[in-house]
Amino acid sequence: MATPLSDSSLSPLRTVAVVGLGTMGTGITDVLARAGRTVVGIDISEAQAARALAALETSTARAVARGRLTEAERADVLARVRVSTDLGDAAGADLVIEVTPESYEVKQRVFRELDGVVRPDTILATGTNALSVTRLAADSARPERVLGLHFFNPAPAMRLVEVVSSVLTAPAAVAAVTDLALDLGKEPVAVGDRPGFVADGLLFGYLNQAAAMYEARYASREDIDAAMRLGCGLPMGPLALLDLIGVDTARTVLEAMYAASHDRLHAPAPILRQLSEAGLTGRKAGRGFYTYDGPGGATVVPDPLTPREGTNAVPGRPVRAVGVAGSGTMASGIAEVFAKAGYEVVLAARGAAKAEAAKARIAKSLARSVDKGRLTAEAAARTLDLITPTGTYDDFADVDLAVEAVVEDLEVKRQLFGTLDKVCKPGAVLATTTSSLPVVACARATSRPHDVIGMHFFNPAPAMKLVEVVRTVLTADDVHATVREVCGKIRKHAVDCGDRAGFIVNALLFPYLNNAVKMVQEHYATLDDIDAAMKLGGGYPMGPFELLDVVGLDVSLAIEKVLHQEFRDPGLAPAPLLEHLVAAGCLGRKSGRGFREHARR
Repeated sequence: MATPLSDSSLSPLRTVAVVGLGTMGTGITDVLARAGRTVVGIDISEAQAARALAALETSTARAVARGRLTEAERADVLARVRVSTDLGDAAGADLVIEVTPESYEVKQRVFRELDGVVRPDTILATGTNALSVTRLAADSARPERVLGLHFFNPAPAMRLVEVVSSVLTAPAAVAAVTDLALDLGKEPVAVGDRPGFVADGLLFGYLNQAAAMYEARYASREDIDAAMRLGCGLPMGPLALLDLIGVDTARTVLEAMYAASHDRLHAPAPILRQLSEAGLTGRKAGRGFYTYDGPGGATVVPDPLTPREGTNAVPGRPVRAVGVAGSGTMASGIAEVFAKAGYEVVLAARGAAKAEAAKARIAKSLARSVDKGRLTAEAAARTLDLITPTGTYDDFADVDLAVEAVVEDLEVKRQLFGTLDKVCKPGAVLATTTSSLPVVACARATSRPHDVIGMHFFNPAPAMKLVEVVRTVLTADDVHATVREVCGKIRKHAVDCGDRAGFIVNALLFPYLNNAVKMVQEHYATLDDIDAAMKLGGGYPMGPFELLDVVGLDVSLAIEKVLHQEFRDPGLAPAPLLEHLVAAGCLGRKSGRGFREHARR
């Protein structure tokens, strides 16, 4: 019979057993010992237990060298840890954290053995991120004391800990483990029991879509990863991250997510199975999506798929003068970028006053750069002198490259491209900065579709390094080469992709944002917990709801609709909550309210 759980029956969790001393178990042991806990590390492999102890000795020695621990403190930390191969040594633990392989059979065997070893008041925590905590709890003699405690790798560095309750978990157990997480210097987030929880539930869907994008040969692995690092500010690209996590591990998590959700976005991309079964599981194997300098290595080495520099078969066209169409933030930012690189820029808008206002915005931007020491006053003046504002597109007659940056409306863009077709000289390259509309539709509005290409800058254009270069089926090779060469001259990182909705960045970013909205809609987690989980557990510069409010809920909804219409996948349908907020006029920061309240600008 299970012991009733009450606040008074809970120990202060001073002694903790960690079962499974792989990378994660070793990291958790380190965190617990440095926080003053007595730790028993248990692994079936005596060699692995010894490696874990050696890793702790190395990490604490490094901490001493960096001034983070004294020699006396290091000695105390090491004295608090012992390792064993006998699960019976968990008998005196107040808390047991299981971090064994992601297998129900393995974990259930561990929990059954623990039932016969530990005290009736001991809390049992599983470190799973893919399996059902409820299923594990139901197989235990004390289901009310079983919960999930999901640390992130590397455990000493990552602040997020997801505390996972099943329907059987007693609130006092959750409270005790949450207090422990806080005492460890972590940020605990309370979540319910479903595969992936919050952070991995959002992260792995995104990783899966990136793998599918690569498998479809839509873009190279290097371009997919560069696009997400430079376009979203992520610390790693998705394919490099899959290699770090382990392709086989990602496949296991996605299989569990798909079994629960039946969402096709969670169905593991076939390439994950192919790589896993070939033993190409990522860094730990020395090869996954990339090739590394050896098993466990972190340095990428060239392989047959590595792009070769200077392999353009066709030279680009000469570009001396650039026309930028538009007067908004994006248009003025793009004009500033080209002028800084020494190009003569014609900045055209619907009326001379709008064009002059756009140039004035550029002048303010340049002045800020001077104030911050990023630009000399002389360089700012030279840049501004290269920009000629005008109220007529007729002044594009002599430009070599025309860049359209007007409102995201296909009919408006088509009309503009019809005008550019008439006024621009033969051989001029015509580029659109659209983020969601078909480039080929703009091309077809001209008599020279082979001269039309997508050149998707990111906002703010002067600061963001990425440009997505979007070829249509009609784009000429030398047009593509021209834009690639120009991107190099304006110091932007160009990535190649085809003409389909979302290109690389938006096609991967917005389904992730949409899934975050669905989590809130389903009352699975709060806005604050989801934002914290993705910043602390995924290294994202902003949480999904912070980002949605910045981008604009109406803009986000429009992109979601375009993606859904293009791919016809039910999982891409915009979350009803997002549609309702937009219908209510809650558009984010610009309206004063989105997912959160904001001061009106």
